[in-house]
Amino acid sequence: MAYTAADVKALREKSGAGMMDCKKALEETNGDMEAAVDFLRAKGLAAAAKKSSRTAAEGLVGVAVEGTKGVAVEVNSETDFVAKNEQFQDFVRTATQVALNVDGDDVDALKGASYPGGTTVGDKLTDNVATIGENQQIRRIKLVAVSEGVVVPYMHNAAAPNLGKIGVLVALESSAPAEKLEELGRQLAMHIAAAFPQALTAEGLDAEVIERERAIARDKAAESGKPENVQEKMVEGAVAKYAKENALLSQIFVMDNKTPIQQVVDQAGKDAGAKIVLKDYVRFQLGEGIEKEESDFAAEVAAAVGG
Repeated sequence: MAYTAADVKALREKSGAGMMDCKKALEETNGDMEAAVDFLRAKGLAAAAKKSSRTAAEGLVGVAVEGTKGVAVEVNSETDFVAKNEQFQDFVRTATQVALNVDGDDVDALKGASYPGGTTVGDKLTDNVATIGENQQIRRIKLVAVSEGVVVPYMHNAAAPNLGKIGVLVALESSAPAEKLEELGRQLAMHIAAAFPQALTAEGLDAEVIERERAIARDKAAESGKPENVQEKMVEGAVAKYAKENALLSQIFVMDNKTPIQQVVDQAGKDAGAKIVLKDYVRFQLGEGIEKEESDFAAEVAAAVGG
């Protein structure tokens, strides 16, 4: 090998291209840094890299299931228009299928995985950026699996089969009949899409989020002017309420607005004659947590003219 890991890092910083693309460029040019940059430019990869600084908060979520495992993948684009592009949709659909055989929830591993046509997922994504003309990013991936039972997919307001803006997977472990599990799984998936749980159980909630809620509750309690021991009970009560409302198993089922999800699952198991365990779930909502840039079209035009 005529190059080192440091060379790959340096080329990546210099060109803005992806790691796998930089490795390939150095291989093709026998480690010559300048020639590798030219190689990337010739392939259109450097131009694609320039687009990578632009905010990509639109796109699609894809879900796929194979046997007792399922995966959700979010791929972002800059505009909703691209999300309706057949080429983009085909990429998300295919990349999601590929993700079924990727170990862990590693985006880089998915990018390095083989894509139909003799390329990689990452290279295909770069090609799409060059041909479609917008920044596109594989943002996240999550796999769920059970040893026995089903993984049920659900897409809220699907843009195409198994593609949309809110994708859900429900992993149910049980020896109960598959049709019973599928029915329960779909109901739970619709609940998850609507209720937006933050974790499966209270113990799984983000510790930083809990501390933030505790601080908010403490400020509110202090304003009440009540004794400290009463304030502390108010704080703990508020935190417990937050945990109950945001952990899936303790949420109230949206279908009847009265039964905790854990009881819904337990009752379904009794009806099916076999214990059912809601082992895991995924809820990907397109663009959640991404800060979108506000675009001033007039200013952009003026800047372009002035430049």
